[in-house]
Amino acid sequence: MTANRSLWLLAAGAIAGTSFAMAIDKIEPQASAQQVAALAAAAAPPETPRRVPTSNAELMLSYAPLVKASVPAVVNVYTARVNRTRRDPFWDLFFGGGRMTPQPRVEQSLGSGVIVDGSGLIVTNNHVVEGADEIKVALADRREFPAKLMFTDKQLDLALLKVETGGAALPVVPLGDSDSAEVGDVVIAIGNPFGVGQTVTHGIVSALARTGVGISDYQFFVQTDAAINPGNSGGALIGMDGRLVGINTAIYSRSGGSNGIGFAIPANMVRQFIAGAKTGKISRPWLGMAGQPVTSEIARASGLDRPMGVVINEVTKGSPAERAGVRVGDIVYAVDGKDASDPDTLRYLVASKPVGETVKLTLLRGGKAENVALKLVAPPEVPARDTTLLAGRSILAGITVANLSPALSAELGGGLPDAGVVVIGADPRAPALRFGLVQPGDILEAVNGRAVASAKGLQAQANAAAAEMTLRMSRGGSTRECYFRAPSSLQCRG
Repeated sequence: MTANRSLWLLAAGAIAGTSFAMAIDKIEPQASAQQVAALAAAAAPPETPRRVPTSNAELMLSYAPLVKASVPAVVNVYTARVNRTRRDPFWDLFFGGGRMTPQPRVEQSLGSGVIVDGSGLIVTNNHVVEGADEIKVALADRREFPAKLMFTDKQLDLALLKVETGGAALPVVPLGDSDSAEVGDVVIAIGNPFGVGQTVTHGIVSALARTGVGISDYQFFVQTDAAINPGNSGGALIGMDGRLVGINTAIYSRSGGSNGIGFAIPANMVRQFIAGAKTGKISRPWLGMAGQPVTSEIARASGLDRPMGVVINEVTKGSPAERAGVRVGDIVYAVDGKDASDPDTLRYLVASKPVGETVKLTLLRGGKAENVALKLVAPPEVPARDTTLLAGRSILAGITVANLSPALSAELGGGLPDAGVVVIGADPRAPALRFGLVQPGDILEAVNGRAVASAKGLQAQANAAAAEMTLRMSRGGSTRECYFRAPSSLQCRG
């Protein structure tokens, strides 16, 4: 992030791989790309026709009917949190204990929310209500209700609120299909920016499946140029069909105001969140495969006229990808007919689908394009996480580790692998934390040249290397090796 650009949450207050070549005989690059495109199009669901205005009369049409139908279902969310400030020892020293004790301060913030069920269920952003001691919701018709926090997901940055209306039905915004949105579609943003009151702005969809924004661990967003500002967070992004395209979440800004780059959580992710609230757990689909973007060199070797898709370099045994017949070296172009231009977009196209659904992957193998059916399943917790607090006198004492699995990897987020031993926490007094040796999310790979196979096994390895230890670890995909010698010699490289 540059010095003059900031990412604002709107509340008021590539996988490295080795290069390879595929042996392909007599492939016409242009024909191969056309074949893949045709196959992907055949797998795509039918699209809603779109057109530009064709007359002055159409240009004079108003958004008013759409706004009137949607605004009543977008609410203001007020939160209050008591900040119990610790007493400054200065007052005890000069004025005696118990005198001039600072009073608790009440911090207030403002956001927006969207009614998704007439019984009083409201979706907003987790960061709007996180840590709140009191939540109040105000409707567009000026009715106010106390709200109860029912369910949250920090990775999605979503929260579900419930208000009791005495049996009165509330207006709702129906959930749309964000996968059907296209760049250039007109959208309307509704919320309460800067606390000035209910506000409506309009723009277009600027990008889809935007990733790497740095807002949450589960980073897939609809980008829009509709003017959204602090206070809009949790508000609605509405399509021309009156359905929810997404929940407004953040903006890029130099000043804190709108610069035309806003981000919304796609409606299909919101649908997953609501379904997860009913069971108390969100199940995110697991593929069991990994890959890298297709480079110019790989495209030429594969008979493509341009780089497109994801080349698979890892398929987990027993995974949905393996059962579907995906192999290392396959190039995946599309999911249900939608382009998968890179690993993040591929992950988004699958993550927005519910567990249990079957998707069609369009891929190129041996110069031929084909569709394969892949059933989405929840990530398994195999092996068991076996959370272990390391004890003893080694530099790793006080570190909490666990066995990674597809389930734990999805839970922790951050692009962790599906296997290995991961640091999930540490006692503040832990030597490795004070030395800056490890941090949560690090994958511990080897101790004194011996591979780390399990969380429990790491305890014995650490005890045997208490006086002198060489530790190899992975952080953010980069390998790092550190040498420690008691009591305080530490050197790291990588």
